[in-house]
Amino acid sequence: MVSVRIWERSHQGRHPHLLQRSPDVKRRSTALLSLAALLTLTFTALPSGPADAGQRTVREVYEPDTGPRVRVNQVAYLPAGPKNATLVTDATAPLPWQLRNADGRTVAHGWTVPRGTDVSSGQNVHSIDFGAFRGRGTDFTLVADGDTSRPFGIGTSAYEQLRLDSLKYYYTQRSGIEIRDDLRPGYGRPAGHLNKAPNQGDANVPCQPGLCDYTLDVTGGWYDAGDHGKYVVNGGISTWELLSTYERSLSARTGRPGRLGDGSLDLPESGNNVPDVLDEARWELQFLLKMQVPDGQPLAGMAHDKVHDAQWTGLPLLPGDDPQKRELHAPTTQATLNLAATAAQAARLYRPYDRAFAAQALTAARKAWQAALAHPEVYPDPNDGTGGGAYADDNASDEFYWAAAELYLTTGEREFANFVLTSPVHTADIFGPLGFDWGRTAAAGRLDLATVPNRLPGRDRVRRSVIKAADTYLATAASQPYGMPYAPDGNLYDWGSNAQVLNNAHVIATAYDLTGAAKYRDGALESMDYILGRNALNISYVTGYGEVNSHRQHSRWYARELDPKLPDPPPGTLAGGANSSIQDPYAQSELKGCTGQFCYIDDIQSWSTNETAVNWNAALAWMASFVADQG
Repeated sequence: MVSVRIWERSHQGRHPHLLQRSPDVKRRSTALLSLAALLTLTFTALPSGPADAGQRTVREVYEPDTGPRVRVNQVAYLPAGPKNATLVTDATAPLPWQLRNADGRTVAHGWTVPRGTDVSSGQNVHSIDFGAFRGRGTDFTLVADGDTSRPFGIGTSAYEQLRLDSLKYYYTQRSGIEIRDDLRPGYGRPAGHLNKAPNQGDANVPCQPGLCDYTLDVTGGWYDAGDHGKYVVNGGISTWELLSTYERSLSARTGRPGRLGDGSLDLPESGNNVPDVLDEARWELQFLLKMQVPDGQPLAGMAHDKVHDAQWTGLPLLPGDDPQKRELHAPTTQATLNLAATAAQAARLYRPYDRAFAAQALTAARKAWQAALAHPEVYPDPNDGTGGGAYADDNASDEFYWAAAELYLTTGEREFANFVLTSPVHTADIFGPLGFDWGRTAAAGRLDLATVPNRLPGRDRVRRSVIKAADTYLATAASQPYGMPYAPDGNLYDWGSNAQVLNNAHVIATAYDLTGAAKYRDGALESMDYILGRNALNISYVTGYGEVNSHRQHSRWYARELDPKLPDPPPGTLAGGANSSIQDPYAQSELKGCTGQFCYIDDIQSWSTNETAVNWNAALAWMASFVADQG
């Protein structure tokens, strides 16, 4: 049997990677992209004669194993929180349900609520609400229509662990440092990209030909996703959300900063009297600072957009085995403002622990801000997608707003307050159905202006805008039989849709912090159900959490699917999730014609639906910490 695959690619988009010689692509918009037209032909030589030779056989259609028709959060519900499930059934009338404990005894019962056809999945579904039950325990199951759900817990301990595991993920993403097996058993590996053969290294990286005549030491930082690239625009929003996870703990009514304290994440830096989440974020911050163009050079103060290999590598490939030349890519306004925003935020959070580093960060933030003002429209090249993702973006107004907000919150200076107040972004509706991400960063500024103590004139209007957005997301969740605050236009799920679900939940949770209203707390908690198993595929999208969970994410070093000597992703790793555009050839071969939630497959080859990424895990970490605090 001979299998032939033919495809074509456009270098647009967000993430990417394929096996072996595949160029990766990275994406920005939700529109269906004309990326990768795939043709799979299978020829079978038969012995019966020339007439039959070369006969084409029909490829078997992929059918996901969705398990029991009762879909639940496979990890845990909070005892005093909402408890909802979704039943897939042909029935149109209410059906009885029973909640059973680990001994098989019925502890609650009731009737389902028919919801009709769910647009996001194409299924006929009913809703089940068992929130009145307040008991605790493990191995509960829900029974309805002759089917029994996967087991789940009712308690808080799972979220305390998920808070930590989702943050521990970043240590194994680190570049430029040996990953110690005693700290992460099974994930130890040599340092990557330290100028030790076969690496060409990150200690003296030149620009792409013709861009500059200097080299920079850009060691450190986090590998962005399943590849070995490091990107300022994605690193920025990721760092902000980790820092915000800690900053929320300082001011929110349910915040518990001690749960993120020194020693909580088992890092090499643990024991230095600094909260571990700040130690982890600093590893990336120091890399971001290194990406700033030196004084005396053209575009001084700007930040290089990214550093990655000159050509795409295949997988599996440990970071220390990467032989490719590394290159700095052109500075951009967006990268510069990501640096300004995160460095300004860092300046206020690190001041109690390291005044010198806080001062260094604020100096870099001010320099980046001035450089961006001088060069306000130096945008990423959308065709710069060889060896790494393009992260194309042709509008920096959101990054300007975010950076000005962070600089104001840290300094209180009138210049930054005036910029915020006069920016059209300040009064715009920035909370769309897709939520915020690396290409839509205005929400980061708005959320911090609403929650970090400050004296901005009209701050009440800022807070009301967040609450209004939360109400919109609550209405969306109520309209969805699977309960998620995410309903993209045309039912076209975006790249990294799981993180967008979580970031919309982040807005709802912030409304709870602002108001104390239970409806926002409950809405944020219920949003986690979709991520942890209450979805059309009946899969938890977090590695190690739930009876059936994603664990074959696209990665060059979490690659057990290809090499049994390598590990699966570590517990607490979020998969990207359903993506209607299915840009990679493997997904196209398996998921053609998929509907909404079904545009996902847990396979290492599917880089458009199943990659891991630092910004997606940051969304998980923030929400996991919020949920744990509600316990």
